[in-house]
Amino acid sequence: MSPGAKKKESREQVSFKMPATMKMRVDRLAEATRRSRSFVIEEAIEHYLTMNEWQVQSINAGLSDLDKGRTVSQEEMEKLWDEKPAESQVDTDR
Repeated sequence: MSPGAKKKESREQVSFKMPATMKMRVDRLAEATRRSRSFVIEEAIEHYLTMNEWQVQSINAGLSDLDKGRTVSQEEMEKLWDEKPAESQVDTDR
């Protein structure tokens, strides 16, 4: 299978309403990228699901660590953070 190719799976019709301004944005993006409205909406939903599934899994993993006593104190975390090279730290001054 080529990179980026999706495995064929059955497709189902879904219908929902969205604000007119959002539909206009979808239509403009579809036109600009020469894709269908359905493609743009499906990609947006895929990105949303991927991000939120990752977030929920990460929260659950953190809660599991907490339940098992695998924790780090604020002081320990600050020490670990201060020991990291400056280029790997996030710039929070923006």
